[in-house]
Amino acid sequence: MIITIFSLIVLLFSIIIHEIAHGSVAYYLGDPTAKYAGRLSLNPLKHLDPVGSVVLPLFLLFFTEGKGPIFGWAKPVPINPYNFRDQKWGKLKVAIAGPATNFVIALSFGLPIRFLPLPFSMLKFFSIIVIYNFLWGLFNLVPIPPLDGAHLLFSFLPKRLAEIKIIFQQYSFLLFILFILFGLDWLFYIAKLFYYLTVGYPFVL
Repeated sequence: MIITIFSLIVLLFSIIIHEIAHGSVAYYLGDPTAKYAGRLSLNPLKHLDPVGSVVLPLFLLFFTEGKGPIFGWAKPVPINPYNFRDQKWGKLKVAIAGPATNFVIALSFGLPIRFLPLPFSMLKFFSIIVIYNFLWGLFNLVPIPPLDGAHLLFSFLPKRLAEIKIIFQQYSFLLFILFILFGLDWLFYIAKLFYYLTVGYPFVL
């Protein structure tokens, strides 16, 4: 029960820090929208999405009986790219900030597991932080709008392939549902691979 509650807390704050990273980089680039909206705060109430932050995690918790990964999302941070000083790469920098932050968190807790003689009681908690941050970072790199991966893809997409962007945006909901149904298992597998490469042994939930 303690591990389950801790997993929910880790998921929530991993998502929140991810969104704060977007807003912070946007603010650094000249866009104060997220700051004025109060979204650079660690206060969960500023970020909670009723479905993604409450309903879905609790549903997965009961559906998997606490034995599977818990998933969710927060409200996207509001950003106005027209305020960016860097109009060419501003969107790219903001998009990559979220996943990069999750990967940094995962490494910050994963490498001590591998190289430091941590007490056994800490290993489980550190492991959960590592796997959920790898999972959330990888999920956001999936190139389906409105995920960060789509912004990264569109940043490098040649103008002659602009139709691809339109198609992705038009069918984003369908693509997202298909990915949830058929891609999450693969995503969790990749996250566990990243965990193994970082920590040195397989992740066991």
